[in-house]
Amino acid sequence: MNGYFGSYVVVAVLLLIGVAIFAGGLLANRALRPNRPTPEKLLTYECGIDPVGEGWAQSQIRYYVFTYLYVVFAVDAVFLFPWAMVFATPGYGLTTLVEMFAFLGLIALGILYAWRKGVLTWT
Repeated sequence: MNGYFGSYVVVAVLLLIGVAIFAGGLLANRALRPNRPTPEKLLTYECGIDPVGEGWAQSQIRYYVFTYLYVVFAVDAVFLFPWAMVFATPGYGLTTLVEMFAFLGLIALGILYAWRKGVLTWT
């Protein structure tokens, strides 16, 4: 298997072997598992309580807004930890300090906007 196309043949053979192992595992699981469906097993599971009503439930958009705010704070933390490590390095002090205050200023503007829109109030 030398040459340019020989490498592709090796990759294709390994890919086929991987797919065969994966499919074989799925088929073995399907063949060996017990299969005794009952009406109770086919019901929708809701924390151990029998389902009531339809399966459709609407959520308030406020929950998603809180999720986005959490992501903003998580990204803020992800940027703050490496900044704290680089800040002590000679030659980076003032530059990283100015960049971090610009970043925190943008985060503060976003939080101020959310507060002014009334998103941060829980009613």
